[in-house]
Amino acid sequence: KYGDNVLTLELDVTNPEQVKTAVAQAHAHFGRLDVVLNNAGYSLVGTIEEARLDDVRALYETNVYGALSVIQAALPLLRAQGSGHILGTSSGLGHVTAPVIGYYCSTKWAFEAIHESLAAEVAPFGIKVTIIEPGAYATEFGSPESLKFAPGLEVYTDFKKHFFAGLGSMERGDPAATPAALFAVVDTAQPPLRLFLGSHNLPWVRTAYAERLATWEAWEGVANAAQGAAK
Repeated sequence: KYGDNVLTLELDVTNPEQVKTAVAQAHAHFGRLDVVLNNAGYSLVGTIEEARLDDVRALYETNVYGALSVIQAALPLLRAQGSGHILGTSSGLGHVTAPVIGYYCSTKWAFEAIHESLAAEVAPFGIKVTIIEPGAYATEFGSPESLKFAPGLEVYTDFKKHFFAGLGSMERGDPAATPAALFAVVDTAQPPLRLFLGSHNLPWVRTAYAERLATWEAWEGVANAAQGAAK
């Protein structure tokens, strides 16, 4: 349908040389890069105790270091042209966390921090950054093929059954409705640093932040005392 406006390339984000080659090929084909979207990721399912460290490292290789490889490969080209927009797919779980998928959540917290710092660093070069934070959608993410399961410990069996029962009851959004939101973001002159997709995240995060603020305020006296005498 789109002819030369589409260039399909094989890309494993855990292979830095393949990342550099793909970015260079895209730039050579189109003559410029306008939008870079990091969307690769998967989830490691298991409690903090159950997960093997090698599996956690592999998760970070894709969800965090893979995104960094793409960003670092694209930035010299974006800086040279004085424009561009980097979008990164995070999650509502980049603000709050959940049991059983805590390691996945931790990659999204790291992803959020990296992109927020990046936004400040590249703004002087005319480059914009937006963190896309989807809620639950009816996609293949969450299917057995998109998940890595940690070896199970019997002591957590009932806990995980309860957790997955709750996940199964969640209303899921229609992914066909999301492209329009992404186009709206890249077409505006002043895109947001963060954008929730779906209606679930904002109420969830609003509650979580209210609880955090209440706790910080309740312990403000202890926090202030810990500073000690001014020097």
